[in-house]
Amino acid sequence: MKLLSKNNSKLLKGEKLGWLTLGLSLAPFTMSGKNLCPHASVGCAAACLFSAGMGRFPNVKAARIAKAQFFNTNQTAFLVQLEKEIAAGVKKAMKLGQKFAVRLNVLSDVAWERLGILEKFPTVQFYDYTKNPFRALQFAAGKMPANYHLTFSRSENNADAVQNVLNAGGNVAVVFRGLLPSTWQGKTVVNGDESDLRFLDLSNVIVGLVEKGLAKKDETGFVVEAN
Repeated sequence: MKLLSKNNSKLLKGEKLGWLTLGLSLAPFTMSGKNLCPHASVGCAAACLFSAGMGRFPNVKAARIAKAQFFNTNQTAFLVQLEKEIAAGVKKAMKLGQKFAVRLNVLSDVAWERLGILEKFPTVQFYDYTKNPFRALQFAAGKMPANYHLTFSRSENNADAVQNVLNAGGNVAVVFRGLLPSTWQGKTVVNGDESDLRFLDLSNVIVGLVEKGLAKKDETGFVVEAN
């Protein structure tokens, strides 16, 4: 079972910018028997992209669940395989003349900085979204590995955390309904759908994402009305 993949439309957009990007799609929330998104809100869980895109196919869903169960039940073996695949990605990127990035939480919210894998590949740019305010504030304070970039994600129930992260100089991703506004909460909004390379964003901005999939039916406040 291969862990990393680039079969994601947003990950593929990075190649036009000179970045080979691979992602790890573990089944989110409690779908694998263990909660891999401990800070997910009701709205976030309901609007999750687990079933969007390729995720609408049963075999893809099953593979994501199997990967998450592998991580949950045999983390040591999982990390050994993950290291091998990242090393292979480094070689492939060099062969293609591209830089290399890895998103380890395409669907999950695992604290990878605690597992030692980031430091083993100092030339690889790792990045993720997170709903964990502690992780986001640690990143904003410069207390994460130098090759790891984090963007905090807004939910319908974390307004205080959003403000704390913005006050600390961090970036916050917000899902909007319809067209993106030019500013939100006094901060510039950048288009997060143009590519997935969040580490290229300016600091202290709002990463605007247009509603997709089940988020179009959201009534919890997870999706922000742009107007």
